[in-house]
Amino acid sequence: MQLVPINSSNGPAAIGGYAQAFRAEGAKRLLFISGQIPESRHGEVPSDFAAQAQQVWANVRAQLAADGMTIANLVKVTIFLSSRQYAVANREARQQALGSHTPALTVIIAEIFDESWLLEIEAIAAA
Repeated sequence: MQLVPINSSNGPAAIGGYAQAFRAEGAKRLLFISGQIPESRHGEVPSDFAAQAQQVWANVRAQLAADGMTIANLVKVTIFLSSRQYAVANREARQQALGSHTPALTVIIAEIFDESWLLEIEAIAAA
């Protein structure tokens, strides 16, 4: 399988570590990851955004690993933030979690199911 980031010169530039589109050539399976929340398997929710973001990305990695995948298999990520005030911290956490990998990305400011959660992440991976 080959994962190819796509960034058309006829559209706006992707700034901040993502691709405008992402092609998965020869993929044999897709993994759709439900919204991952900032809660540990023991029910603990950190109080600050950075720790919540680390927990959410750990939960995403756990779902990927359960199907024999890694962050490198992500083709689309959707991040829901409870407030625009977390935009910069979210970008930093995302770039730390993804490294040089740049899947397609959407960030949405929205009310989240539990008011103690500051973000939630859903994703699609291919292998």
